[in-house]
Amino acid sequence: MDKSSNVLSLSPNAITVLEKRYLKRDEDGKVMETPAELFRRVARHVAAADIFYGRTDAEVRRTEEEFYDLITSLAFLPNSPTLMNAGRRLGQLSACFVLPVDDSMESIFDAVKYAAIIHKSGGGTGFSFSKLRPRGDVVGSTKGISSGPISFMTVFDTATEAVKQGGTRRGANMGILRVDHPDIVDFVTCKDVNQRLNNFNISVGLTETFMKAVEEDKEYDLLNPRTKKVVSGVKARVVFDTIVKQAWKNGEPGIVFLDRINATNPTPALGEIESTNPCGEQPLMPYESCNLGSINLARMVTVNENGSCSIDWSKLKETTWRAVHFLDNVIDVNKYPLKMIEEMTKANRKIGLGVMGWADMLIQMRIPYNSAKAIAMAEEVMAFIQTEGRLASSALAEERKVFTNYEHSVYNGEMPVRNATVTTIAPTGSLSIIAGCSSGIEPLFAVSFVRNVMEGTKLIEVNPHFEKEAKEHNLWSRELMEMIAGTGSVAHFKEIPEEVREVFVTAHDITPIDHIKMQAAFQKYVDNAVSKTVNFPRSATAKDVEDVYMMAYRQGCKGVTVYRDGSREDQVLTTKKVQEEAKPETGGKVIPKKRPAVIKGATRLLKTGCGNLYVTINEDESGKPFEVFTNIGKAGGCASSQAEAIGRLISLSLRSNIEPEEIVQQLKGISCHQPSWNEGGKVLSCSDAIAKAIEKYNYPSSNGGKGNGTSRHHEVMQIGACPECGGAVEHEGGCAICRNCGFTKCG
Repeated sequence: MDKSSNVLSLSPNAITVLEKRYLKRDEDGKVMETPAELFRRVARHVAAADIFYGRTDAEVRRTEEEFYDLITSLAFLPNSPTLMNAGRRLGQLSACFVLPVDDSMESIFDAVKYAAIIHKSGGGTGFSFSKLRPRGDVVGSTKGISSGPISFMTVFDTATEAVKQGGTRRGANMGILRVDHPDIVDFVTCKDVNQRLNNFNISVGLTETFMKAVEEDKEYDLLNPRTKKVVSGVKARVVFDTIVKQAWKNGEPGIVFLDRINATNPTPALGEIESTNPCGEQPLMPYESCNLGSINLARMVTVNENGSCSIDWSKLKETTWRAVHFLDNVIDVNKYPLKMIEEMTKANRKIGLGVMGWADMLIQMRIPYNSAKAIAMAEEVMAFIQTEGRLASSALAEERKVFTNYEHSVYNGEMPVRNATVTTIAPTGSLSIIAGCSSGIEPLFAVSFVRNVMEGTKLIEVNPHFEKEAKEHNLWSRELMEMIAGTGSVAHFKEIPEEVREVFVTAHDITPIDHIKMQAAFQKYVDNAVSKTVNFPRSATAKDVEDVYMMAYRQGCKGVTVYRDGSREDQVLTTKKVQEEAKPETGGKVIPKKRPAVIKGATRLLKTGCGNLYVTINEDESGKPFEVFTNIGKAGGCASSQAEAIGRLISLSLRSNIEPEEIVQQLKGISCHQPSWNEGGKVLSCSDAIAKAIEKYNYPSSNGGKGNGTSRHHEVMQIGACPECGGAVEHEGGCAICRNCGFTKCG
């Protein structure tokens, strides 16, 4: 292996994420390349596209070195599929796809099949279900009754659940329904039920007509997409309030402003844009894909002679030009999952260059995130990237020709460009961990937090800029950092100077309105859209969500994703509520349920480092796990007694109405010195094995049977805590990310 990886400026957490999700492995799961070799593989493969345009071998090698320097310096990183697959057999390098769903069985199930192929290749898919006839409408060929778009969404969801993406990325879908579809209220509330559509993000496609009706408190028309006729009129405010209530309740649906998206559609002659990718930042035509990448703004800052910091505009320009060249090359070396996608993608050549490390740049320049100066600088920085990105695309067009559909585009006659779109602000969860910077354009999620490492050890992670600041002010102490890690914020620590607290604000320190102001500032100079989460405190009201939606509409955003702290955990896990309702009246004491004389269950064998572990799970009359017994083969001694003790405590917890998911969360990920492999997955310890056994028992398989489920694709585990390490999941960039191990809900 290339030992030059030692020269890379990678944090221990970045190396962990690379090893877990990106580096090549052999058939036994052993890592077969270093981070440096990964970056070399990517640079070499992407640079090879230059040969198609008359560049010499020597020029291609120079491009390879430029790309290698670009990504090893962490100034820019491409989207995850490019890092994972460039130069490898799979070769699928795009993150974003949109597939059409027309009103016929053939089209619906073609889309299901195509989505499965895309998910298998590592991509995420977006769909508009707006063309499907409403529930109860006539089916002409059989004179039967339509089941409506929501019932077909469950087919897509089930297919996604069945597809495993090589253990590195999970299937992710976006489902959009126009607000004037007759089934819109059912769609808005479709994720109100546990275990439903867990592989979908859903968004309502809002129109200008609808938004004006909301503002004027008027009715608007619901249209049958099959007949194009008005079905009924409904008060816009009633539908809008339902959307707001659901978003307040559990973060979904999001909203996208369809007419605004199509107002900036670069190829309107080819048709309307109906959907986006799973995180909402990339509107695409049917069968289009887009490859994304992000500039690390934290690396675009220079220190002046007086110690202050300023933007290195020369470096930002050079990085932008190289990144546009890189992303355009990806289009040519990509292996597309479907021929139609290859044709449409190459005809429009959309790329999405965005940013990460924005909060770090502000901190280095001592500008509070929630200030007018930060908003002004956001516009200045993104306008610069947009301008230089288009100039770079124009230069490529002079060398390589404009994109095929150029004559059908808004650019025709104005300026030659190689790419129909150039800029996008995408989520950068895993990428920002690798780059060691803040995510996307989000504020810091925490100044200090606890990270779980091997064998239950907990490390206090501190933002490096704050660590430096604290030491300069003689404030550094482990005790203070541990206290800060309790909330992640320094807002209420009076011993920290006010000017420091103002600079180190976190996502929950700033108002939702400040989130929208920042999103709108970047959107002014972005071709596509901006992926960002508007964080609300738990105490926020539905009116607060409504105010943010209206502000986003009036300030020019193309969509909004909101998350009220704790809302999805309560919605999905409902453990506190369930436990309170289930408690008997015993003066505040919880009395475990008595064991019946006869009880049924099943035993599962798992291989652990201590030997074969047999886990028996019995259930109560309602079918819920009631007690757990363990037997660890011939191990005896400490291992056997520990396993028995764990089983007894689990049984006590289950009989005291503790939800199984809570028990799994506590046990899963605990490591011992003898890990093992079982059914293709790693078993870290006996505790971890017991947790996995409960998961598999508790989560039904696709055929409805017990014992074959998996939490990797299960929303219960993805929302509350990381399903892979048990760490805290952050909601940012329109997605969810675990900064402990790099797991991301959105792939």
